[in-house]
Order: sequence, then C-alpha cells, then structure tokens
Amino acid sequence: MGTTVFERRRPPQSVIDDSLRDTALRVFWLDDVPRPEHPPLRGTVHADLAIVGGGYTGLWTAIRAKERDPDRRVVLLEASRIAWAASGRNGGFCEASLTHGHENGVNRWPEEIDRLEELGRENLDGIADTVHRYGMDAEFERTGQLAVAVEPHQIEWLREEDGFLDREAVQAEVHSPTFLAGAWDREGSALVHPAKLGLELARVAAELGVELHERSRVRRIEGPDAGPVTLVTDGGRVAANTVALATNVFPSLLKRNRLMTVPVYDYVLMTEPLSDEQLASVGWRHRQGLADSANQFHYYRLTADNRILFGGYDAVYHFGGKVRPAYEDRMESHRRLASHFFTTFPQLAGLRFTHRWAGAIDSSSRFCAFFGTARRGRVAYATGFTGLGVGAARFAADVMLDKLAGEETERTALRMVREKPIPFPPEPAASIGINLVRAAMDRADHQEGRRNLFLRTLDALGMGFDS
Repeated sequence: MGTTVFERRRPPQSVIDDSLRDTALRVFWLDDVPRPEHPPLRGTVHADLAIVGGGYTGLWTAIRAKERDPDRRVVLLEASRIAWAASGRNGGFCEASLTHGHENGVNRWPEEIDRLEELGRENLDGIADTVHRYGMDAEFERTGQLAVAVEPHQIEWLREEDGFLDREAVQAEVHSPTFLAGAWDREGSALVHPAKLGLELARVAAELGVELHERSRVRRIEGPDAGPVTLVTDGGRVAANTVALATNVFPSLLKRNRLMTVPVYDYVLMTEPLSDEQLASVGWRHRQGLADSANQFHYYRLTADNRILFGGYDAVYHFGGKVRPAYEDRMESHRRLASHFFTTFPQLAGLRFTHRWAGAIDSSSRFCAFFGTARRGRVAYATGFTGLGVGAARFAADVMLDKLAGEETERTALRMVREKPIPFPPEPAASIGINLVRAAMDRADHQEGRRNLFLRTLDALGMGFDS
C-alpha cells in the first residue's frame, strides 16, 4: 500500500510530546461557560408534551413546540446536565445538510435531493434567525466551510464542487503545505460555540415557559395503549399527552430502536490561543471551517479567541455499544491527532494543546437522522445524526412535532423521513463488521481512495460507516 501525507511528513516526536505535555482531559467548550442548575423532577406532573433529552434535539423541540403553541405545557427531562454530551463537546460546525452531504443524499433519495438541500438551507437560516431574534450569545459565525484535498487523487473529487479553488487559491486562504486544492461552500455551514448554543437554547426554552429538569433519568415508559404516556424517573413521574424522545447516542427507551444506531467515539484537541504572528503564518482570514477529503477525515476551525480545534480521523467503536467516560481518555488517538496537526501546520511547532476530549456519536447506517412514532402516534423519536446533528436537530424537532400533531406535512411526506435505515447486527457481528469497515476505509485512503469490493457492497446495500 501507499502512504498518506500524514505518514510521509510526520513531525518530530519531540514536537508531539511537547504539545501534549500539560494538556487537560476536559471539554474546552464546557470549561468555558457558566452552567445554571435546573432542579431534578420531584413528584408527579402532567404535561401536554414531555421531552426526554436535554441536548440540541430536545431543546429545539421544546422551543419549536412553544413557538407553535405558547399555552402548551412542556416538560423536558435530562439524565445529566443540559448539553453535556454531544451537544456540548462537538466541533461546533452547524451545517445546512440534512443528509450528511450531497453525495449521500443523492445516492439514497435522488428524486428529493434538490428539495432536501433547499430545506437544509432554510433550516440553517432558521437557526440564524433564532439566534438573532432571541439575542443568543452562541458565537454564531456564517463563515462557510472549506473542503481541502491533501492527496492528489482528492483534487478531482473537489473539482466537481462549486467554489473550487486550485492550489494557489487555497493557499491564499489557509497556508498549509498539505493543501493541494479546495472547495469553499460559503453559505452551507456556520461555526458556533457548542456549549453556549445548548445553554442559550435552554435559556430561551425556560423563558418561553418550558419546565427543565436535570439529573432526571427516565427509566421507562408506562401507560395503556390509549391515554397519557407516563415517563418514570427515580424521583418522579410525568404523565404526558405526547412524548418526544431525543436520547440519540444513549440506549433508546424503545426496544425497536436498540440496533438502529451504534455509539462511535470521536476525538478532539484544542490549542492555546495563537499569537498574532502564529495566526499570520496560517492566514485563515475568512475563518472558514475546514475539513479534508479522506475517508478518515479531520475537521478543524478557529475559535473566537483564535484557538484551533482539531478533531476527527479516528472513529472508535467499543464492543457492546457501551458509552463510558473511560473511553474518552484514549491517548493513542490524541497523539495521532497531534501528529496530524503539525503535519498540517508545521509552522506552528511549539504550540501547546490545552484540552483533549472525546464524545460519542449516534451513528446510523444511512449516516443521517431517521424518524418515527410509537404508542399509536403519541411518542415520536429522532436519532442517528452521525455527527451532523448541530444543524439537523432543529429540522428533526419540527418533524417530531408534525408527527405528534398527526399532521401530514411536506416534511413528513418526504421519503427520507418515512424510510428507516438498515439496523446494525447484534454482537459480536456488530463489532467485527464495524472494525472490518474501518480497516477497509483506511486501506482505501492508502490506495488513492479506491474502495474495495467489501465497501462497494455495503454502499450498494445502504450500509456503511463514516469516520
């Protein structure tokens, strides 16, 4: 097999070691914000709508529900803290795509892709409008995203995209010796401070009258086939006319969905703030989000105080689909990211990483969210975002509310919304299969992107795995 640029231009080990010497195993975004407390649920309450999950999907559902009907009583239950999981520890890319990119969407729903992309742009505009209308301090920047080629074979992939930049043009945007070409989507992506977005959504929800309860894990759903649905926590119960499930990477309260997603761990580094000289050496005046074009890709961006977040590449699944804090401390992945960072920006040798962390992604076999109902339409769910939930969560909220209202809307009529992904197999087949796919993707990156028969077969079946 060939080598990748990250192997051909590996930085000195001393540069990697020095950069990680004093790095804290903590989520930068959650370190950076004050977090108000919301009391646990106590006793029995009644609600028109109960929401399980205090991340983006649950919070958007709460806000959109109150915007539709201000008199509706909405109760939200979060097992831990608001926005502590994926919503508070992602890369802070808020993308318009509802389908995990054009190619994935056009391969699965070719007759709908044009409208799906329009709906995605409308959804991103709606997020921007909400941020402005409620005065949300979320560091929302509509900078767009720059995809870059770091291997010669990736240049042709990008040449087909709008906003194509040759080597000279991409170097004029961001100075990296690894960048051979680029494609700048100026409108389809924004940057955001993830934790601030989550906490500001919670603030707005509370101001609209939503009742928020943290440390209120829902243990089970009870209730007859007809009548209210009861959510049972350790400290209380909610009897609700309708329920929206927004648990995403965590085990579903519906058995039917237990094999529909798998938790995949993604790893991230955050640098100290760049000096003016360091920032000038990189360029990056337009502050785009960046992502390279391999199967195992990196994403990176500037923060408001000119740190660089650098994440991705490794996507690690643990046997049994468990989600555990211990899985966040994987020095092997963080060392690999540090090495790839200084291959990308060798001029920043000497820069330190202040934070390293990880988070679990709810990966589905079709790479984007799927939707459904249970309990004769009184329970709705959305899950399986596969890393692109920052923006798509708002769209998912509207889908769930449409379904709970029993309304046939343009959203609910979409084939993308009506169809379900193929479930993952039970263990041990899930672990074996996922690791085989990861190995095949790595092999493709070492063979000029050529996907072997195994990957092509999975593509044809609608099964896959995304780093």
